[in-house]
Amino acid sequence: MTTILIKNAEIVTMNRKNEIMNGDILIENDRITAIGPDLDPTQVDKIIDAANRTVIPGFVQTHIHLCQTIFRGKGDDLELMDWLKKRIWPLEASHDEESIYYSALLGIGELIQSGTTTIVDMETVHHTDFAFQAIASSGIRALSGKVMMDKGDEVPFALQEKTAESLQQSVDLLEKWNGHDDGRIQYAFSPRFVISCTEELLREVRSLSEQYQVKVHTHASENLGEIEIVQAETGMRNVVYLDHLGLANERLILAHCVWLDDEEKRIIHERGVHVSHCPGSNLKLASGIAETPELLKLDISVSLGADGAPCNNNLDMFNEMRLAALIQKPIHGPTAMNAQTVFRMATIGGARAVGMEKEIGSIEVGKKADLAILDLNNFHTYPSFDVDPISRIVYSATRADVETTIINGRIVMENRIMRTIDKDIVLPEANRSIKRLLQRANLR
Repeated sequence: MTTILIKNAEIVTMNRKNEIMNGDILIENDRITAIGPDLDPTQVDKIIDAANRTVIPGFVQTHIHLCQTIFRGKGDDLELMDWLKKRIWPLEASHDEESIYYSALLGIGELIQSGTTTIVDMETVHHTDFAFQAIASSGIRALSGKVMMDKGDEVPFALQEKTAESLQQSVDLLEKWNGHDDGRIQYAFSPRFVISCTEELLREVRSLSEQYQVKVHTHASENLGEIEIVQAETGMRNVVYLDHLGLANERLILAHCVWLDDEEKRIIHERGVHVSHCPGSNLKLASGIAETPELLKLDISVSLGADGAPCNNNLDMFNEMRLAALIQKPIHGPTAMNAQTVFRMATIGGARAVGMEKEIGSIEVGKKADLAILDLNNFHTYPSFDVDPISRIVYSATRADVETTIINGRIVMENRIMRTIDKDIVLPEANRSIKRLLQRANLR
């Protein structure tokens, strides 16, 4: 048994009482076993002195594309459909095993450095096993799956799938990786969006999700042009169509949901569908501003995600929290989307979306030890006297303030030094990979 004792910390628990306390945290193997003042430091393997530090639950990002991390800077200043057709799909079609692997490690390194401990990841059509290998070696907690695309005339040939093959490859990956490392890695069926999926595929995904009791992760209602295409093809809006196929349930995670009508909001609420709000991506792709305050008032499960590096340029939850709060205030007033609300979306709200609110998302005895330790002793976070700690985190802190990240009881970054990913290898390999892909896609 491995034991870690975090001493003398300010602890932002995010428990039901929203308690913030000063004290110690004892971790035994992958679990938090004690929280309180002056815990016994004898017979522990490692002591972390967290005096003048703040410990928070690790962030849970519910919409990420690790396969796109090496496309950072290659899709700037485009709206969604042009972004996909002109840049992202050609680059995804050019991926090989090594480029997928190093793209995933590049993204995971950034996520861990900024305090994210759990992600919901959507890969591309091919080579997804190599993304899972990167996830496994890095130590991050993840729900991931290969993207499914069996429809679309403008899709590059290399991304065009046959329905049966897409389904079989997904099941093969699920049976290999779902539950890996005592459940740290889980599988999620990942049909890209309605435009690129046949009705047959989506109906089979519904059945397989029920059979295996795993999540379905897809995009919906991100862009007005996308919605027009869906309506023209199906006669229904996105969420209504997904509900018609039986996919709208508590296992469904919908990324974006910028443009929902009242009927779609009702379906999402009644069926227990989870929404992943991605403010940075929605702004950069000029998609719009989601009606997040209204969704929360309807008691809809809303969490946060950075999306992908080429539509956001970073995977930083601090950035997403700040944007999620600020973009609503000119419309709904200064008290809308306060710091407590967006911090909850980034932690226990994300845990709820992935069905793990009893395991992660807050610092409580019995839960998994997924934590980030912040050093908020700097010019940009002071004065600290009589300032709400969550306000400091949401409105003042940055990812550079994350000092140590612990996932599943394992220290994956300590004092800003990565323990599970070799930066000196990943960065040059990422450059070599994108150079190769740009040449292959004829996009240089």
